[in-house]
Formats: sequence, C-alpha cells, structure tokens
Amino acid sequence: MNTGKSIWSVLAGILVNVVLSLITDTVLEKTGIFTPPSEGFFTTWMICLALAYRLVYTYLGGYVTARLAPANPMKHVTILGTIGTVLCVVGIFVAWDLSQHWYPIALAVTAFPVTWLGGKRASSQPG
Repeated sequence: MNTGKSIWSVLAGILVNVVLSLITDTVLEKTGIFTPPSEGFFTTWMICLALAYRLVYTYLGGYVTARLAPANPMKHVTILGTIGTVLCVVGIFVAWDLSQHWYPIALAVTAFPVTWLGGKRASSQPG
C-alpha cells in the first residue's frame, strides 16, 4: 500500500533536482551568462556557480524525499542519495571532456552527503 508513496517520494526528490537544474541551466544559457553546451563548460566561475546551485537542489531533493516518505524517511533518502551518486559517477565518464575534470567528480563526491543532509533536516522537523 505504501510502495507507491515510497517510489513517489524518491522520484520526487530526483525530479526536484533534475528539473530545477535544467531550468536554471536553460535560463543561464538563454540570458548569455553561461556559454551554450556546444562550446563546453570550462570557465571556472561558471562551473563553481553550477556546482553551488546543484548542491542546493540536491539538498532540496533529499528534503522533499524525506518529507514525502510514508515511513522511514532516511531509508528513502539513502536510496535517493545512492541513485544520485551512481548517476554522478556515470556522469564523470560522460562529461570528462565537456568540462574541467574536478566538476563531475565534485558532483559525485557530494551527491550522497548533501542529499543526506537535506533528508536529515526534513526528518528532524515535526509533522
């Protein structure tokens, strides 16, 4: 009975992270703040900005997952963090020549702990 709610809580955390990242990327590219994807992503300040907002969105994903989990919120957050870490590790290989090497590595290293922190914050709040 709660399986659907469990799946939804993890999926919602993924969607928060992916949708907010895509929207922010698109706005920054369309306004000329970021270079088009076809030119690569090598300017350090742009990469730092992208990392910063992705960390915020990763935190929010963990937060949303914990709040929506029908029970055991940190178990759901752990699943989300594991999925995020695996996807980021794959991203290291996919994006290796598309940006500075430290960027996809930083995403992979921070995915789990930042997701966990967002989930921990949400699960420590009442109601």
